[in-house]
Amino acid sequence: MKLNKTIYYLFLGTALSMGTVSCADYLNTEPITDKGFDLTENPYTKASEAEDLMKSMYVGPGFGHSNYWQLDYFANGGMQTDEAYVSGDNQDNRQQAEYRILSTNGNVDRNWKAIYELINNCNKVLNYVDGIQDPALTAERKAEMKAEAAIVRALYYFHAVQLWGDVPIVTKAVIGVTSENFEEIYNQVFPARKSKEEVYSFIISDLEGAILAAPGSSVSKYRATRGVALALLAKVYATKPNPDYAKVVQYVDQLSGSYSLLPDYNHLFDGNHNANAESILEINADASNIWWWGTGMFIGDGWQRFNLPTHDLVNSFDAQGDNIRKANTIKFDVGVSDTYWTDKNHYPFAYKQRIQDGTQHTYIIRYADMLLLKAEAKVNLGAYADAEALINQVRNRVSLPNVATITSKEDGMNKVLKERLLELAFEGHRWFDLKRTGKALEIIKARTNGQGSQLSYVNNLTEQRLLWPIPQSQMDNNPNLTQNAGY
Repeated sequence: MKLNKTIYYLFLGTALSMGTVSCADYLNTEPITDKGFDLTENPYTKASEAEDLMKSMYVGPGFGHSNYWQLDYFANGGMQTDEAYVSGDNQDNRQQAEYRILSTNGNVDRNWKAIYELINNCNKVLNYVDGIQDPALTAERKAEMKAEAAIVRALYYFHAVQLWGDVPIVTKAVIGVTSENFEEIYNQVFPARKSKEEVYSFIISDLEGAILAAPGSSVSKYRATRGVALALLAKVYATKPNPDYAKVVQYVDQLSGSYSLLPDYNHLFDGNHNANAESILEINADASNIWWWGTGMFIGDGWQRFNLPTHDLVNSFDAQGDNIRKANTIKFDVGVSDTYWTDKNHYPFAYKQRIQDGTQHTYIIRYADMLLLKAEAKVNLGAYADAEALINQVRNRVSLPNVATITSKEDGMNKVLKERLLELAFEGHRWFDLKRTGKALEIIKARTNGQGSQLSYVNNLTEQRLLWPIPQSQMDNNPNLTQNAGY
């Protein structure tokens, strides 16, 4: 019985470099990993192994991923926008925040690898759970596992298509290679990019196909439930080419009854109200399965932290008299002076993450986000009064008066985006929000320093640079990839 060693494509080309190679050459190479399987066998045979696959999707290498969720997702959403200045001297960060990214940028490369590693965790569930014959793993549990994996996979593909546009769609966790399956495996290990339209269709198929078997919305805030699928569908239909705003409204409406705004905004981030009624999906850091070190990337003295709040953000809170959300978003404390904030004794920090004992919970999706997304859809549908009512639900929670009457689509979009900034700052949404609404160039080019002058680098941003480059390491390892325009 011939055994072939496991070959995972986690990094889409970083595990092995192929170039122009024959099947025989490939099969003669040394194994990539230590564990071998007969190609006719399922590498997983026990119910406990299936549960371990689910655990890897959610904890350590999943939502506890050492870089993507703990730092990069939140930094990407802030430092490229009017929420945050770039801080520190890391040149990869400066390239990113100043809209002059190179294809060799380490952050871009790291995020590509992370996202496809996380997708691979999902693919292992989707590919192999059905073949596990252990009677302890029921058909119902198998269906539930696959639904959860499809939802989580859709989340990562949604991030990927927003960051890079056209991206590969990889659906197989490759176990072994023979001359018989070489072509199929080659296309999975070295995939070509698919159009963003194809990627969005794939995401929608994953999500819609998962709804029936997914756990109910009330089962857990830490798993991919039916509510998570509905929320992601609303976001996807708002973001895809040719958005379907009626679908956005439809899917957000299905969340009503399962989720609600917390009456007290302070409770969202105080560490004492985790898994609350507003949470749709959050990361369950418990200092064990997931130790959350990411908080220290955003608050603390001694060195410049990430997501340094901008004067534009502080001024936006002050102009509204939005004291409750400001106090939960920005903390002024002892820090380091820089060109933007010169008083080290009154230095701002992003404050949504503040628990430093490893147990900081973080939201991926919460209900206020969805209400404002529905308001955005209503503006695009011309239902301005409905949009105002939704915005006011969010504003009234923090003792702010009703928003002024919306007079046009342009006015409505500006009001929604302003509310999203104040409500969701430093939760990872702003970069995607600005791109989705077509407002990125307009708002980013208006960014200012502490003296009210336009930031010198904002004019580096062009329509092409709203997408990141495909990492050069991936281009070098995969002859089927093409580069984004402008890089």
